[in-house]
Amino acid sequence: MPIIFQVFTDKTLFHLQYLIFVMLGVVIGVLLIESYEKLHRLNRRLSEMYELVEASEAKYRLIAENTSDLILLMDNEHAISYLSPSHEDVLGYPCAELQKHRCFQLIHPDDVSMFQDSIRKMFTYMESQSMELRLKHKEGYWIEFESKCMPVKGSEDTVENIVIISRDISERKKSEEILLQSEKLSIVGELAAGVAHEIRNPLTTIKGFVQLYKAENRSNHYNDILLSELERIEAITSELLSLGKPQAVQLNQVSLGELLENTVELLHPQANMNNIQFDLMVDGGPFIVNGEKNQLKQVFLNVLKNAIEAMPNGGDIQIRLREDGENSCVISVQDHGLGIPEELLPRLGEPFYSLKEKGTGLGVMICHKILKQHHGTITYTSRLKEGTKVEIKLPLAS
Repeated sequence: MPIIFQVFTDKTLFHLQYLIFVMLGVVIGVLLIESYEKLHRLNRRLSEMYELVEASEAKYRLIAENTSDLILLMDNEHAISYLSPSHEDVLGYPCAELQKHRCFQLIHPDDVSMFQDSIRKMFTYMESQSMELRLKHKEGYWIEFESKCMPVKGSEDTVENIVIISRDISERKKSEEILLQSEKLSIVGELAAGVAHEIRNPLTTIKGFVQLYKAENRSNHYNDILLSELERIEAITSELLSLGKPQAVQLNQVSLGELLENTVELLHPQANMNNIQFDLMVDGGPFIVNGEKNQLKQVFLNVLKNAIEAMPNGGDIQIRLREDGENSCVISVQDHGLGIPEELLPRLGEPFYSLKEKGTGLGVMICHKILKQHHGTITYTSRLKEGTKVEIKLPLAS
């Protein structure tokens, strides 16, 4: 403009200053544009990072909120700072209520000391720990968990938090117990079969000589005692052989109503001698199952004989056969005898465990084995001096 209008054409210094000013403006403009571009790129990268963090956080939240494992964050004062929502599903407590407690208040009293020792070691040695402990459900029962505890270091290289991930292992424990029981039964069965086979031969010889001696010396009353005890040994060896040898089960359609009637009729003489009456009731029917008739009969005989022996003063034994849903039925046997302490009920069916003075426990054990082969179950409920109720559940034939 100064050149076009020829203004200040003789001011050289002014022109130099003007040129420098213009160049400085261009440089500043270029720098501003470049800075803005860098700022724009940085802002775009930050936005992408925020999106990645939000996506990652959403994934972790999705995992934490939908896992069946319990995830808990505990600070160095043993206070709970985070709980996964699975706590409410598994333990029944709302998470807000759980966060008011300290960790060890939910743990079984017998496991508290072990838990506190493990936590103390983690804060001291900064090493992960694994443990099994029991947590209390809101309804009062205990659930077994396997917990993995991992220390989290803070800014000063000390443990500030501990992450505890716990998994319900109740079903696994039950499976292990069933497997252990199965292995125990297998070992007992093999041992029983071998012992019974070795006992039976000399037993037959002894029994034969006692019978001959009795024929020659009828006045000796010890002969009857000897023969009675030998017959008891013989019955035990038969049970051992029945337990030990594998039995091929040929399944046929069996009417449970008829089978129960035949079993009750068979035991009527023994029941009458003990002043006991059977009360059999069949609700509906027909109740047809796929099974081996003689083995199921053996189960019913054993259960009813135990009921008779539990009532030394006589009385009534109620037997009910009813439908349980569409595909199964239940046979219940209720006596009014001596009853069984509740703490002993889980042991029924164990090898050689019996509540009777001269019992072996093998009869109940064989019942369990037979019912397992028939895909059935047997349960016991009892009260001392009030009686015992046995329920046998079997699937109906389709």
